[in-house]
Amino acid sequence: MAEINTPEEKSLNFLEEIIEEDLKSGKYTSIATRFPPEPNGFLHIGHASSICLNFGLTKKYPGYTNLRFDDTNPETEKTDYVESIKADIQWLGFEWKNELYASDYFDQMYQFAVTLIQKGLAYVDDSTSEEIRAMKGTHTEPGKDSPYRTRSIEENLDLFTRMKNGEFPDGSRTLRAKIDMTHTNMLMRDPILYRIKREHHHRTGDKWCIYPMYDMAHGQSDSIEQITHSICTLEFVPHRELYDWLIDKLGIYPSHQYEFARRNINYTVTSKRKLLQLVEDKFVTGWDDPRMPTISGLRRAGYTPESIREFCDRIGIAKRENMIDVSLLEFCVREHLNKIALRRMVVFDPLKVVITNYPADGTVEMVRSEDNPEDPNTTYREIPFTRELYIEREDFMENPPKKFFRLAPGQMVRLKSAYIIQCDEVIKDSNGNITEIRCSYLPESKSGGDSSGIHVKGTLHWVSVAQAISVELRLYDRLFRVEDPTSEEGDFKDYINPNSLQVISTAFAEPALKNIRFSDRCQFLRKGYFCLDKDTSEDKMVFNRTVTLKDTWAKEQKKGR
Repeated sequence: MAEINTPEEKSLNFLEEIIEEDLKSGKYTSIATRFPPEPNGFLHIGHASSICLNFGLTKKYPGYTNLRFDDTNPETEKTDYVESIKADIQWLGFEWKNELYASDYFDQMYQFAVTLIQKGLAYVDDSTSEEIRAMKGTHTEPGKDSPYRTRSIEENLDLFTRMKNGEFPDGSRTLRAKIDMTHTNMLMRDPILYRIKREHHHRTGDKWCIYPMYDMAHGQSDSIEQITHSICTLEFVPHRELYDWLIDKLGIYPSHQYEFARRNINYTVTSKRKLLQLVEDKFVTGWDDPRMPTISGLRRAGYTPESIREFCDRIGIAKRENMIDVSLLEFCVREHLNKIALRRMVVFDPLKVVITNYPADGTVEMVRSEDNPEDPNTTYREIPFTRELYIEREDFMENPPKKFFRLAPGQMVRLKSAYIIQCDEVIKDSNGNITEIRCSYLPESKSGGDSSGIHVKGTLHWVSVAQAISVELRLYDRLFRVEDPTSEEGDFKDYINPNSLQVISTAFAEPALKNIRFSDRCQFLRKGYFCLDKDTSEDKMVFNRTVTLKDTWAKEQKKGR
């Protein structure tokens, strides 16, 4: 189980220490951060950590956060992704100051590239991608200069202009920085800054046929926006040297890049490529499948923004990558849902109970039950109680073991918010299957006014047969059956949990469930936390299980070993 820290006890993380020192020294009077997603996929729980970090810092300290889409690769980008990313950030509870796009700066970036050429710090290279790769060298061997590295400034300016004007075919030429082909950091060995790519851009249309590479766009966009603290994940550590080199050589606002470690979560994958495979190969129903680690998937599963923010706060940030136990995420959502969820009774696998000493004339008695015992201002609802009820089949045993406190022949239990009943008779069909339980009730044992003097150890949930509504339940579980599917032998998809979704097409619920809204969260008593799914129709309500009441996964895994 992941370690659970109490948020109040947390000391400053290393970025907060840097920011406090920067503000204290007068280096900055306020800070600016940015969240820079590529609009080529849906955000996942890893992005949520970055969102909470960037937006959280400018909530804690004076300043603001920009949302900037890194839309420099038009081949994979779509407006749909832009809209879904914006919706996810807002759902998490954050607002950006400016909505910006790297493409807003394409004209300025082009001028930056011209400036580098004019300073003799960039050149047009006609080498193929294979030739460039071969000349790059290795970590132990220096690279070799391109034969085009010595072109004159005039020739480079002419060729780069013609690249922009569309005179050359895709991939035939690149613009490269002229740094050092023997540099120990391989990213500094004359990195490519621009490539020719005729792709329709979702914002600039067909205006450009050359596009900046990530390293050309990243630091320069930060600088244009005067971002003070540009926060990236650890894989960008080698890029920082180029980030600083470009800013220095261009003489522009000195934004600074800081790196923190990715937090990987067990029992899932967050690689966009792997998530796309799951969608395309129909292992899941889509990007918002409740088993997916996407924010839209978590939202559909019933996770709350508060629980995800709490999770991100608890895992914190560090400089060392590690694996986070998904149990911590589940713990956070349980904690929040326990406070806000409406309690409702739903029977998953019904067994009929007939109360033989209750009026057989169709009497319907309304019993009162609290909506949330955790809420001091809880409201109450009325539940119909009748002669014929459903209980869970697993709540009855004909030959129970010791310490079985649910229903058994001659044994008493309390029906939640109603009466104490005793099992008197078991009815079976010709195959010996139990079809009905006949019980008697104690009229003086009604909840809230019990004068029977009898104390029972078991309380069961139940619904009235006549008034029950039928609902579909989707019981979601972890998508993979191993902690880190990407580190196992073979295809990661071989490790998908075959029991990650179980559907109960007809369960029986108390009538109050009819009034549940999409924004509501429910605890189905003794069963788990649920929310209404978008597949709900006039004909049938569909509920997704967000999480079980307790962490049963570790216990089940041990049992299976």
